[in-house]
Amino acid sequence: MLVSLFICPICQSPLQPAADTWRCDGSLLPKQTCHPFDVARQGYVNLLPVQQKKSKNPGDSQDSISARQRFLAAGYYQPLQNLVCQQMASLLTQDKTATNDDEYDKNDTPEIRWLDIGCGEGYYTQAMAQIGTEVSRGIDELIAADISKPALIELAKASKAANRLWYQQNVEEVKDSIKTAAIYPLVTSAAHLPLSAHSMTGISSIFSPILPEAFANVLQEGGYLVIAKPDMCHLATVREALFDSVREHDSDKFLPTLAPYFTLADTHHISSNLSLSAEALADLLTMTPYAYRARAESRQALLVSAETEPFVTEAKFVVYVLQKTADK
Repeated sequence: MLVSLFICPICQSPLQPAADTWRCDGSLLPKQTCHPFDVARQGYVNLLPVQQKKSKNPGDSQDSISARQRFLAAGYYQPLQNLVCQQMASLLTQDKTATNDDEYDKNDTPEIRWLDIGCGEGYYTQAMAQIGTEVSRGIDELIAADISKPALIELAKASKAANRLWYQQNVEEVKDSIKTAAIYPLVTSAAHLPLSAHSMTGISSIFSPILPEAFANVLQEGGYLVIAKPDMCHLATVREALFDSVREHDSDKFLPTLAPYFTLADTHHISSNLSLSAEALADLLTMTPYAYRARAESRQALLVSAETEPFVTEAKFVVYVLQKTADK
């Protein structure tokens, strides 16, 4: 049972997970008032207080989530999913090697706790949960966090069906056996993470906001940060068809903000050619900012063009691997 991993989003007291209701101990309050957070029937926990919301229903809409589910299920972004998981597996293999000496007993190796921030409905999260192999122990606790409640509902339902929720795990399993991670689906704000300081082994942020100080605060010394962004010329033909003037992706522009907290260890580029039906193209537009940034007539003309022959474009991504700087 995790005792000190989570903190209350209201009073920051230690928060204890349970299958029905999570409760903080109120130890940081004068009257030691306990705050309860019920576990939804789907399996997620809402740790987003109303005062942290900037709108009534923050995050992605159900239409966007459903479109993304269909598009990703078709495998269009699987090369990116594979690359992210390969990099994580490599990092965890290094982490295991670093602690696998005579002074450690196998059952005493530190637990691997990973935060997938902005996880959405969990396409990448579910793959991360399965990266354990004979070489890499994999993740023990996988925190799936997003501000969109509809997205977390989908992730929690899928995790529950696959017996991957934290309360479905057999805690007596041997640590170094091959098993999937215990997933904790949390509705929360990236700016106010309900996690104890220095508790995470790593963080992944795939097309999500980057908050250097907040990330550094919850990462342990030497912890990892894996970031995926659109690369230059990503979906270039789509953007050319939708906009009169196309601004190129500046994928590296956020790196200077990370410099005080993280060191860039590696950069990987990956691309794949896409041949999209009108239905797949419609889902792609719905799941991206193009859904509201482009003029309606431009979107319609593009979709009509895909009804007679597939629309061809190229998905291009860049993945950054960083490590937390000492004493940050």
